[in-house]
Amino acid sequence: MLRRQFLRLSGALLAGALLAGCASPQYLQLSPERSANVPQTGSGQQVTVVAVDAREREVIGTRSGGNMSTAQITVSSHELIPTLQAEAERAVRDMGFNPTTEQAQGRPMLTLELASLNYGQGNSGQPLVDEARIEGVFRAIAKNKGTTYTGTYTSRRTQGYAVKPGEDANTRMLNDLLSDGLNRAFSDPELGRLLAR
Repeated sequence: MLRRQFLRLSGALLAGALLAGCASPQYLQLSPERSANVPQTGSGQQVTVVAVDAREREVIGTRSGGNMSTAQITVSSHELIPTLQAEAERAVRDMGFNPTTEQAQGRPMLTLELASLNYGQGNSGQPLVDEARIEGVFRAIAKNKGTTYTGTYTSRRTQGYAVKPGEDANTRMLNDLLSDGLNRAFSDPELGRLLAR
């Protein structure tokens, strides 16, 4: 009798712990990196480079697919933007330009915007398998001599799982997503052409 009550209580505690684990908020520290080659268009010209967060909010979604605040996934702007700034400067340097954060009259300028980053629940159509659907959108805005070029680069991923991803798994997924976005953006030959004009 006591053993049965103990087992029932243990089962309830375990289920509660699992549910609490699934619903705990995640604060992800992302560090995406560009790996694609970039067009060689510069010859040492200075280019002002600025990375900005154009998202409306830092919460990108929830692990449960609902609106539970305890299951929210947050990507902080003040942690992510310095990484994007460094990657944008590295890309501009690899293009053959000399990046700077200072603006000057007549100097070419490149702005890298994180337009959106979303984490949602999909429908895998399979029993016992859920899906995470993530999407990131970058905008790159190049300005030079009165001309502006804006490119929009969208990356999407769908990941099936039987157990909800933890912080490490979600960090890896989102880093891969944003790295793909950086590759798409800086592989765009129009950016380098306008900056070199």
